[in-house]
Amino acid sequence: MSHPSRRSFLFGTGLAVAATAIRPLRSYSQSTSPFRIAVINDEISQDFDHACHVAAVDFGMSWIEIRSMWNKNATALADADLAKAEDILAKYKLQVTDIASPLFKTHWPGAPKSQYGGKDDLHLAAETTFKEQDEILQKSIDLAKRFKTQKVRGFDFWRLDDQVPYRAAIDDKLRSAAETAGKQGILLLLENEFECNTATGREAARTLNAVKTPHLALNWDPANAVMRGELDAFPAAWELLPKHRIHHCHCKNAVKDDAGKIQWSPVDKGFIDWTAQFKALHKAGFRDAVSLETHWRGAGTPEESTRVSWAGMKQALKDSGTL
Repeated sequence: MSHPSRRSFLFGTGLAVAATAIRPLRSYSQSTSPFRIAVINDEISQDFDHACHVAAVDFGMSWIEIRSMWNKNATALADADLAKAEDILAKYKLQVTDIASPLFKTHWPGAPKSQYGGKDDLHLAAETTFKEQDEILQKSIDLAKRFKTQKVRGFDFWRLDDQVPYRAAIDDKLRSAAETAGKQGILLLLENEFECNTATGREAARTLNAVKTPHLALNWDPANAVMRGELDAFPAAWELLPKHRIHHCHCKNAVKDDAGKIQWSPVDKGFIDWTAQFKALHKAGFRDAVSLETHWRGAGTPEESTRVSWAGMKQALKDSGTL
């Protein structure tokens, strides 16, 4: 792939912001898309009402993914806050794609301590122990039921330098958690996360092949795979994935900077050709959520960066024929 110059990159970003600013509100209907088009709420703001306003009114979305709000992880919110969140969702007529929980973002017991871990800033969740994970799973399941979704997202523990001695046990824990969720009508989504043991498309294919339960599916995040060094996450690694077990997709992108380090970038600039990825999802019969998980902060604030990334994502959806 070619890498844009800093000047052209910034110029393109400016055009995207301008285009977003002048676009009329609710200028399109998601009913024409095969996907549930969404954004993770805290990629916009910790103010849940404001995040929902931007998603519904400015972006024209009907779906939102819940992670943290009011500076707390959703699993740590008091009942009064959860009731307030329900009222806000009803106000903006938004449906919830899934609960983006911090499940299994912890160290695997008995293994050498991972270089990753500590406070999980992304989820606004303190480091938890292995023993606490069953409680986090149940809280996430309860949240999913409350917010009328059938999906909970999780991971498979902080990445080990050598996971081979522990991999079978990790797979068994994923299977057990998925079965627990399944008995309550919930599908457990495993995200390929660059700091966890299943990080790439190839690793995701292996994990899904090892954990056969129908209650475990994949939250496909090709940019996470790129961040782990799998630069051919799409299309090469994508081709290895069991498409019928992909039930959620996170949309972001990554580029190499001048020093050769991989960095987050707006959706329309980077290793992942999202127009082609959306086409491939559609061809595979995917009908679940494509959710914007910005991560890139090049526009200064989470909200402004998300607006830039949404402009690129929206164009890729249009160019792919899925919007």
